[in-house]
Amino acid sequence: MKQRFSATNLIGDTPAIRAVIDIIERVADADVPVLITGETGTGKGIVGRALHAESGRSGAPFVQVNCAAIPETLLESELFGHVRGAFTGATADRPGLFAEAKGGTLFLDEIGEMPVGLQSKLLHVLESGSVRPVGATRERAVNARIVAATNRDLKEAVRDGSFREDLLYRLDVVTISLPALRHHREDIPAILGHFLELAREHHPRSPMRGFTVGALRLLLTYYWPGNVRELAHTVERAVLLAREPEAGPEDLPPEIERGGHPSDLEFRGGVVPFREVQHRYARWALSQFGGQRGRTADQLGIDGKTLAKWLSDGSSSERRAPTAAEPRSANSPSAVERERGGGAGDEGPMLAVERTEGLEGPRTTHDRQISKVRGD
Repeated sequence: MKQRFSATNLIGDTPAIRAVIDIIERVADADVPVLITGETGTGKGIVGRALHAESGRSGAPFVQVNCAAIPETLLESELFGHVRGAFTGATADRPGLFAEAKGGTLFLDEIGEMPVGLQSKLLHVLESGSVRPVGATRERAVNARIVAATNRDLKEAVRDGSFREDLLYRLDVVTISLPALRHHREDIPAILGHFLELAREHHPRSPMRGFTVGALRLLLTYYWPGNVRELAHTVERAVLLAREPEAGPEDLPPEIERGGHPSDLEFRGGVVPFREVQHRYARWALSQFGGQRGRTADQLGIDGKTLAKWLSDGSSSERRAPTAAEPRSANSPSAVERERGGGAGDEGPMLAVERTEGLEGPRTTHDRQISKVRGD
């Protein structure tokens, strides 16, 4: 595992990635909690494994749990264990994940989604080094290093009451912040080559061996809201769909082929009151988070009351007829539209992938990167 997930296997030569590798190497052996932050798809799980692989605990288990994927009623039992008869269906003792990670690392993914009620119990474990299984009368000592990850702003979560401040301070001994892929585009050629090699290994019958210049230019300039995970899926999709040795723009997802930039808001149709713009944008944002108002408010940087107001403000304006300041357009779409994007493995070469120096210009540097990816 140490060879596979070593920090030196992380792909990237930009200062942002080198800084991440440096922190991993410096704190890997420090027996303290580590908090990994970053957008969805930036590789928080890979960094967590690298911390474990570089530490003196690498010979012991690495146990991972997604705090957002398990209901609160089950998460306590999963983490701390339970004794026989503790609840209906508890027909035998279960040690729990803290016990399973004995001597190793317990990776708590999506820690920001952990129910507040369990946060106090996790804090107790961090402070005492012991857990009390559900239904037990005595505590049991545990020995596992905690590495937590989140895509939320936990300080904001503390302010809105969804995360305990004392737990944040206990977890936030060392923080590793992962950059979004759009903030280190110079690493895209190397990462692209790595995923292309993996995809070709998984799908050996594919005729694809690389990308056309046009496709590479789109890949280098796309916004990548799903970050490295989205890039990996995009490469595998191209390997599966391409019928020629070089995949073209038509083999990329529609949002990439169109060259969409999700950060650019497109305004079309008649002018409407700003309150209506807020309403429509709030509804769109809510849909992106599956109707979860708490996460939507966090991402928008507002509180729950403000989000509720934005969601309700447009109801009256939608029912009334447009005025002279709000011309009606039969084909007019929403006032605000935004493009969406789609969502890790061993180091491996591609064609003739080389590291890049950086993006110094909009066209010439992209052409230089494309030449390096293509092996020209």
